[in-house]
Amino acid sequence: MKRFALPIVLLAVSWVSAPAQEPSKKTVTKSRPTPTPTPRPRPALQYDSGAIRIPVPRADDPKVREFGPESIRAAARYLDDGAVAWMREKSCLACHTPGAYMLDRPALTPWLGKPNEEVHDRFVDGISDEPPAARQAGGIRYPDQSERAVWRAAGLVQWDRHGTGKVSEPTDRALRSMLRQSASHGGWYMPGEVEIPYVTTDFELTLHAARAIVEAPGWLAALKDKDLLERIERMKTFLAETRPRNDYERALRIGLASILPELVPRETREADIAMLWAKQHDDGGWCTRDMSDTRNWRTPMSEISVKLIEGLPDAARPQSDPFMTAQAIILLRESGVPADDPRIQKGIAWLKAEQRVGGWWWMNSLYRGNYNFITYIATARAMRALGICGELDRK
Repeated sequence: MKRFALPIVLLAVSWVSAPAQEPSKKTVTKSRPTPTPTPRPRPALQYDSGAIRIPVPRADDPKVREFGPESIRAAARYLDDGAVAWMREKSCLACHTPGAYMLDRPALTPWLGKPNEEVHDRFVDGISDEPPAARQAGGIRYPDQSERAVWRAAGLVQWDRHGTGKVSEPTDRALRSMLRQSASHGGWYMPGEVEIPYVTTDFELTLHAARAIVEAPGWLAALKDKDLLERIERMKTFLAETRPRNDYERALRIGLASILPELVPRETREADIAMLWAKQHDDGGWCTRDMSDTRNWRTPMSEISVKLIEGLPDAARPQSDPFMTAQAIILLRESGVPADDPRIQKGIAWLKAEQRVGGWWWMNSLYRGNYNFITYIATARAMRALGICGELDRK
């Protein structure tokens, strides 16, 4: 089989500082240069490949009259076509499109059908058994572009988990390759801004790796490789000792408590859940920008991103957005909150009312504001949230 080297395209973000109420814990301090992104003109199409021509989502895109079978099919087309177009036209694996697709789309198989094989095959083609070159930054030694190994393994695990229920040979190789690419601090190193807030820091990237390891069916229990097992223990230490820099990372820690409960004290988990509930807006949604000070998503923040965020029309009072609303619902449901909780239902109602006729949930990028790829991520997360709350069963 022909192998493709798939360098990941990074669209920008990162973080690590802490709220005052957090107990003091070991924190990895890093100093790394952040390239300032160059403003680009607004394109006409978000995805363009052959017959696939998807316009860049806009704030004034009309909303669906009613969430139902037709709008669900539109969301499925948007997710499938966007991922296929990206993989055909780009020489990379990008977290904002095929990465998001492989994390969430396999779980939607009962309602949307099997995800696209072409995307899966390109993930497999990029698996490398050769160790990448090592780099050094801020006192941390890390393999070059190790983030792509995390996205690849995480996506292939979800494909197997929601498909055959067994770890395939390629997924096993991807998991082993990912573990061999952990950084000297025990986690995985996020070298630059991606798409605020997905993925912005080493903590979030490492959490994706941890979820892949834990959710790969039967894989961890059967693992005998001493070096890989030691790397997993160092990963756990990194996750347990990293002090959240903002409320978004506190919210992510709810997810960590769901997959590795021994790493998060019960009182910490309960405080994080209470914090997330307190962030819910009166309309039922949550807002990404409520989860961090503008300049605290990563260190340092690019001035272009800062000016974009501070210049949004609702900067003084940020409104609910689909990414954080879906993210909050997923985290709360995974922590045991029932789908019929009135607060969850209020969030679901907000999501259902906000879908656009093109199938997507529109959201302004907090990074550049041209392609608005956060719209794609938000759509994948929204469909996942609706699925785990039984809304797709009803349709």
